[in-house]
Amino acid sequence: MSLEPEHAAPRLPQLLEAVLGVGSELELRATLQHLVDSATELTGARYGALGVIDPERGRITELFTTGLTEAERRRIGRLPDGRHGVIGALVRDPRPLRLDDLTTDPRSCGMPEGHPAMRSFLGVPILVHTEVFGNLYLTEKRSGSFTDEDLALLRVLASQAGIAIGNSRLYETARQRERWIEGAAAVTTALLTGESAADALMTVAERARLLADASAGVVLQPTAAGGMEIVAASTHDDPGDLIGTTIAPGSPVLVQLLGGEPVFVEDSATDPRMTTSVRSRFGPSMMLPLQSGGKLIGTLALPRRRGGPPYTAVERLLASQFASQAALALVLADAQHDRERLAVFEDRDRIARDLHDLVVQRLFATEMMLESTRRRAAAASEESTMLGRAVDELDSTIQEVRTAIFALQQPPADVPASFRGRVLRETGGAAALLGFQPSVHFGGAVDTLVPDPVADQLLAALRGALAAAHRRAGVSRVGVEVTAADEVTLSVTDDGEGGTTGTWSWELPGR
Repeated sequence: MSLEPEHAAPRLPQLLEAVLGVGSELELRATLQHLVDSATELTGARYGALGVIDPERGRITELFTTGLTEAERRRIGRLPDGRHGVIGALVRDPRPLRLDDLTTDPRSCGMPEGHPAMRSFLGVPILVHTEVFGNLYLTEKRSGSFTDEDLALLRVLASQAGIAIGNSRLYETARQRERWIEGAAAVTTALLTGESAADALMTVAERARLLADASAGVVLQPTAAGGMEIVAASTHDDPGDLIGTTIAPGSPVLVQLLGGEPVFVEDSATDPRMTTSVRSRFGPSMMLPLQSGGKLIGTLALPRRRGGPPYTAVERLLASQFASQAALALVLADAQHDRERLAVFEDRDRIARDLHDLVVQRLFATEMMLESTRRRAAAASEESTMLGRAVDELDSTIQEVRTAIFALQQPPADVPASFRGRVLRETGGAAALLGFQPSVHFGGAVDTLVPDPVADQLLAALRGALAAAHRRAGVSRVGVEVTAADEVTLSVTDDGEGGTTGTWSWELPGR
């Protein structure tokens, strides 16, 4: 439809100003609000709206309005989603539509309670390239009904707006991509600076939540039972109720996740694939596999609040790329941590060898010299007594150094929390030096009865006994027994020359 020059001329400056104003914005939301404001002013409408259409779902996901007061918006409540009425008709059939009285149109489904009265109606689609981006809706022309001239002006504005929106979307996509790339780089840097495993997962969850504008960011890892458990969570408030939440084995969503497939959910609360107890709190969600080199490390889930906007195709792509980068960073960080642990172990082993080859041998040689000198001295002389004390001190020092060597040669692992686990760790470390695994027996509730101070003394005695067994010849079996009743007793036996047994006892507090 063309503009009649004699009628359109008075409003051409307004049209040009509106076109220039719409094209001057790069931020998409500002562009859309400026567009609906300009359209209502250009056509003399009292109310205007611009509905953004989700092409996958065929409904309005965002609605920009003008002319409504805050009080009117609150009375209306939830805005239309584009599935019903005249607005829905324009979504399903995106062609210009002009009505003198929309209340008499058979497609009209009436106005919600609290909605201002509207009769005259004008709507046009906004095309970005060949894709329908959304629709402009204008109602209640201030003077009469909308004319063909109004429709022509609005079509020109919508056409130019399509170009401006296309530019804004490119700009917004570029900014989004830049933010996600910067976020992935920040996560990689943080993970490679030596964070613990728990902190590393928390870093991934928190950064992803902020980038995706999600209500929560959680990382799940496979469980021994075949399910998945939330091990790290970042939310606006306390995430404590999320940690430990599990997806049971056999869940439909779990089949996709364990297979390395991303899962996109429109509404977590109603999707039958979602089975966790916390699903009712969330709406749209992405669940992205964290995998690298075919190895599944876990899953990154990014749920939004109930009623939140669904994730766009661009957001899904960028989040998936972020998850791939984060998974690679987690693998590299884990490998780096292993290398650092190996370097520490090798360094400790070198120190232990140096202590054994240099310090202990020299101390032992000195002890032999002093012992020989003592024997040559008179038995009752004061010098003989002093030499005997020196020999005893050297022997005690040698025992302490050998115990330290034994401790250095154990693997650099985290100390188990339970007393039983700490004893097994000591004997397991000794196996590498002895060439065989010592047998261990427990009697009584050692984990609950033995307090930490007594446990530390017992473990020190055990280390000394195992180190002593290591240096004796002919030892092929070592037995360790720990019993706890009224007192805790440690007994270490071996089959060395003549057989050796060491027994230590400690009274337990309150017994």
